[in-house]
Amino acid sequence: MRIALLGGSFNPPHVGHLMAAHYVRATQGVDEVWFMPTFRHPFGKASVAFEHRVRMCELLGEDTSGWLKTSRVEGEVGKDGRTVDTLDFLRARHPEHHFSLIIGSDILKDLPHWKDFERIQRLARVVVLYRAGYPAEGTVGPPLAEVSSTEIRERLVRGEPPAELVPAPVLAYAREHHLYAP
Repeated sequence: MRIALLGGSFNPPHVGHLMAAHYVRATQGVDEVWFMPTFRHPFGKASVAFEHRVRMCELLGEDTSGWLKTSRVEGEVGKDGRTVDTLDFLRARHPEHHFSLIIGSDILKDLPHWKDFERIQRLARVVVLYRAGYPAEGTVGPPLAEVSSTEIRERLVRGEPPAELVPAPVLAYAREHHLYAP
């Protein structure tokens, strides 16, 4: 099985994440895409509870015929949220799978701060998607939608529903649980 891993805080997950997953599934020769919400963000970003972010990711993938899944692996690894540790854990648990790690071109500037990126490249094929506003050499695909979880949270706090940026089931869940309201 060929699995593409798309990690992030998913605080909240949005149409940009969904578009990235669809693009990767359609063009990168993978059988499944797994969303991997961070348990603890390695750079200390605050987020709503892990279980809420997992559930919102699950809602995002509900109508994808099973190829888009959500993994709780970062909650199981029990370390400090480093990608290399997660990949080591996944490779040990699923030696029969071949993993790709999907990152956006906006993340490239942070790679010098990642723990053992060279080892990450040995553990998984790294695919860099072209995120709008962040052109970089070696990216794949057209520019993906310029959508920001930060902008979405700010709009929710102001009472401005971001319906064009967040699928309805995710937005309904966030409202029901008062996740981003003041």
